[in-house]
Amino acid sequence: MPFSAQHIKTALTHLKKSDPVMRQVIRSIGPFTHKLSRHRFDMLVNSILSQQISVAAASTIKQRLRELANQKVFTSETILELDVETLRSIGVSRQKANYILDLSEKTANGSVNFRGFSKKNNEEIIQELTSVRGIGRWTAQMFLMFSMGRLDIFPSDDLGLRNSMIQLYDLPESPNKKDLAAVAEKWQPYATVACWYCWKSLDSPK
Repeated sequence: MPFSAQHIKTALTHLKKSDPVMRQVIRSIGPFTHKLSRHRFDMLVNSILSQQISVAAASTIKQRLRELANQKVFTSETILELDVETLRSIGVSRQKANYILDLSEKTANGSVNFRGFSKKNNEEIIQELTSVRGIGRWTAQMFLMFSMGRLDIFPSDDLGLRNSMIQLYDLPESPNKKDLAAVAEKWQPYATVACWYCWKSLDSPK
């Protein structure tokens, strides 16, 4: 499901007016094409599985888990039918198996209530998600951006984003948060869209 077309149109107009560098990036990259992941539990399971391993390895493990669970979209009920050793047998580390089961348990008992997220602000959602083992602030921010569609998220600790901003804005090699925040201030209230363009710029010809 896409972001609201009207919101994106408004965001692009704002970013082009407020930030000349971002205006050039948007022209170079083209339309904003990212689509939201509405299967919120599934997205978080995938995020946990992807931590600190290659894209190819993560893809293989996810496919094995989908076959084991007999589901295209993971649910907490099905994951709870599995145990740590079963998850380990398909290549999930013991640590990640415990993380996934903790997320499943907290989802099943309502400690993590995805249906209630629409009524909560960003920090409230981050606090709820980071109560799960294996989910830190960065993962929660990615969830807000690309599952909830929150338009003004700025994950300043993201390495790819920092590298992109260094290149695009001629920042110091090791910028502090004040340097980054000064740039991102121009993006508000559409930092999510600007961040997406920064990430895409890393894949574009210089």
